[in-house]
Amino acid sequence: MQPILAAECVVKSFGQCRVLTSATLRAVPGELRVFFGRNGSGKSTLLKIAAGWLSPDSGAIHFAGRVYLSVRLAELAAAGLFYLPDHDFLSGAFTIRRQLEMIRAQFDGGDVVEAADQLEISTHLDKRPFELSGGERRRAELAAVLVRQPLCLLADEPYRGIAPKDAEDLTRIFSGFATSGMAVVLTGHEVPTLLDAADHVSWCTSGTTYELGSPASARLNPTFRQEYLGEWSHQDHMPLFDSSRLTR
Repeated sequence: MQPILAAECVVKSFGQCRVLTSATLRAVPGELRVFFGRNGSGKSTLLKIAAGWLSPDSGAIHFAGRVYLSVRLAELAAAGLFYLPDHDFLSGAFTIRRQLEMIRAQFDGGDVVEAADQLEISTHLDKRPFELSGGERRRAELAAVLVRQPLCLLADEPYRGIAPKDAEDLTRIFSGFATSGMAVVLTGHEVPTLLDAADHVSWCTSGTTYELGSPASARLNPTFRQEYLGEWSHQDHMPLFDSSRLTR
């Protein structure tokens, strides 16, 4: 299936620091794609550019059949993209119920109570985000995704600060989004969890990106194993291959 979202040939610098050089991100309907990269590699920057949060120095954003050389988050959100940052998505000024209702009204979305039931936060609807645990707060954010019913979800570090039990539930929820036809892209460092959940793996390193394919293919890629997976990958005792197997 063709990507519904593609950030192509993205270049981005902050002052004299070049963060991205010809980087690409793609999201495909019905797939859960995982985007790996060390801290500072540029993966979060690329996600923000793909969502319209940041402007690239050069490159293009393709979304839902349109090409954008310059685009803002609100424009892509109206077209069906949902960007979930790594923190502070929900405001502390309003209850969860009020914020979900605002999303429903703005985007003609789904039922708030039904979404809360599915995400098991019904008893927290009249609380504010700071009254919830990290896992409860993340569930409330994903209830916002259910209410919005987007075509594409970009979630930056959604497992950060989440307990293992909550992480299992999040994986099930993200997989369910993809199964329903949504295009889902996640970043994170939770290697076993994300590799087990992913349909496709991408890697951001040295300012560029590599499409590694299936999790099985990613595990076999020697450069990815050596430079990112590190000690975790050695537990598999998999043979190494020539680095020319990397495909961009």
